[in-house]
Amino acid sequence: MATLNPNIPSVELTRALNAAAQRMRALSLPFLTPPLLLVTFARDADSSAHRLLAALAVERSFRLDELAASAEALGRNALGRDADFTFTDQAGQTVRLSTEMVVVLDEARSIAQASDERKVGAEHALAALAERGVSTAALLRRHGISAETMTSRLVQQAQAKRLSSQDLVAQARAGEAAPVFARPDLLRDLLGLLTLANHRHVVLVGETGVGKRSLAQALALVMAEGKGPADLTSLVQVSDSALLADPDQALQNALRLAADGILLIPSVERFFPSAMLNAEFPKGARALQRAFLDLRPVILTTTTDAGWKERLALDSTVSQYSHRLRVPEPGAEETIAILRVHVPRLEHDYGLTVADAALSAAANMSKRYVAGMPLPASALAVLHRACAMLKLAAQSHAAFRPALPPDSALDEDDVAAAVSAITGIPVSKLGADERTRYAGMVEAIHQRIIGQDEAVLAVSRAVKIARVGLKDPKRPVGSFIFLGPSGVGKTELAKALAEFMFGAEDAMVVLDMSEYQQDHTVNRLIGAPPGYVGFEGGGQLTEKVRQRPSTVVLFDEVEKAHPRVLDVLLQMMEEGRLTDAQGRLTHFSETVIILTSNLGSQYLDKPVMTDEMRELVMATVRATFRPEFLNRLDEIILFLPLTPDQLRQILDLLLKKEVKMLQAQGVRLEVSESARTWMLARNDHPEWGARPLRRIIQRHLREPLADWLLNAAPPKGATVAVDAGQGILTFRYSHER
Repeated sequence: MATLNPNIPSVELTRALNAAAQRMRALSLPFLTPPLLLVTFARDADSSAHRLLAALAVERSFRLDELAASAEALGRNALGRDADFTFTDQAGQTVRLSTEMVVVLDEARSIAQASDERKVGAEHALAALAERGVSTAALLRRHGISAETMTSRLVQQAQAKRLSSQDLVAQARAGEAAPVFARPDLLRDLLGLLTLANHRHVVLVGETGVGKRSLAQALALVMAEGKGPADLTSLVQVSDSALLADPDQALQNALRLAADGILLIPSVERFFPSAMLNAEFPKGARALQRAFLDLRPVILTTTTDAGWKERLALDSTVSQYSHRLRVPEPGAEETIAILRVHVPRLEHDYGLTVADAALSAAANMSKRYVAGMPLPASALAVLHRACAMLKLAAQSHAAFRPALPPDSALDEDDVAAAVSAITGIPVSKLGADERTRYAGMVEAIHQRIIGQDEAVLAVSRAVKIARVGLKDPKRPVGSFIFLGPSGVGKTELAKALAEFMFGAEDAMVVLDMSEYQQDHTVNRLIGAPPGYVGFEGGGQLTEKVRQRPSTVVLFDEVEKAHPRVLDVLLQMMEEGRLTDAQGRLTHFSETVIILTSNLGSQYLDKPVMTDEMRELVMATVRATFRPEFLNRLDEIILFLPLTPDQLRQILDLLLKKEVKMLQAQGVRLEVSESARTWMLARNDHPEWGARPLRRIIQRHLREPLADWLLNAAPPKGATVAVDAGQGILTFRYSHER
């Protein structure tokens, strides 16, 4: 005796066969026959076959309960013949099928295969019940349903599914829905809006990646369980590719398919032009506006905050006939729960296991470090990157370096490495070498910065606190104002910090505030408003930090900036973020903010700080900046004039750069003590700090040395000695063979 393969029927057809078997036993019939299956389709509302019959009943003007009664009467009398074929129901009992029932299932499979469907659905079985030669065919024809009618409907449904949409509820009932985490509070709010008697269209508003579509998928799962609004039976999602190909046709197909339920339209702002640009409505927009005026289907759409504010809120049809439901970014704990749902798929796709600690690391590190993408999308992207990196490292033939030992478990260290690869931020777990490096940060910076102990200590302290995770995650790593005369190391300290933290002194954004003295120049920082020249280019500040969120931002001569510019800086230091003219958020939580100014530098005239000097400088600062601005700074740091000994050390540092440049040419440079003393004696303005020393080296060493090298042409490997002569520096070389 043959048995039906349980992998052939879909979940909803299997459910229908079980219900029909129960009716068979209730009627004390020996075999399961086609009329009993038709009764099930007519009376049980949780299948695609029932929805199709309901639509045909409206078109053909008949009642489903009458069709069900007629089918049941037919089933009582049509005993059929034993086909020696069975299936096992959900209770584990054997159900015998009639010969005609086997013919129906076989024909249904042929219909499904013709539609390129992998499984036999309830709608395919209904079409088979209308085939000539089957006992139910005559009954269906009396109600205006023929085999040709069913074929036409199935073709329409297949085309609509292929070209424009898919029913997420039907997918859930068929067991084909992807797993999704339901955010209970949001889902409850959404169900409440969808249960309203009228005007229940909903616009889900939130940034890209916060889970708006996932909320719609969770709604479909609830509806599939029969726990959604009673009068809504489907949730049809329009295909993005179909909308791009033919918006009008895609919307028309989807509206027809979703007639008794909900129509989900992602990124609905595409159908509403910006009022500022005075553009025409795109294709499909008018049909969508009319749909908002109707009660059926219910329109469920998604958009961003900018899309709502700049487009949808300005359209009276949308604003009057729909409700806005805010979908916020989930917190870290909720994100971990969301990621846990994706773990089986990640493990299957990458052939590894994902430790629970990796989920926590992905959620927390993504929130803190990954700019421009909210949770949970950023955390999921980090997990994919970490899985790919781990898989690549285990494949010796694919690695660009010696293969790592095979490791099939993804942990928090792997996640940290992925975040570092994505952002360029050193967030790997602190190892012994890293701890030693940051513990010696003051000494490392002092290799470039001579003196200014207070400034180096303050900046190092803030960076080390942030490096071990003890800073406010929303605010910048540190916000400082450097006060002092020119040439004492304010900008040099910023460069040294960028080199220490990010590996290069050009990991900086430098803005000269003397160029931001007018009211309108604030647009240069955050971008021009829509409709103005330069709108697409973004802001000089926001765009650069968005591209490299881990950086030093230096605002030079900040006292010259317009008050509106200072307001922008105040927001940046307090909230750690700025919104540009295009509505995009730029995060500053991984930046070091440094403001420089010469305010009060006339009082910093001694190499040792006194209370009187500090108070005079601070009085000048308080008279220039508002208290709320100064209160946002982590520290106000005063730079003192350089002593003769410090100037000598700075000259030594500058000469090391000259030595390094010549080494690249294969020549060794040695500068005698007398030559160094001679150059220091050329400094007529020691109060100007290190800047005169650079000019002295350029004029008295680099330029004449270049001429001498061209004429003397010392061979590679030669040593060039620099000494002081009669009012000039002299050069000679020696070469050891």
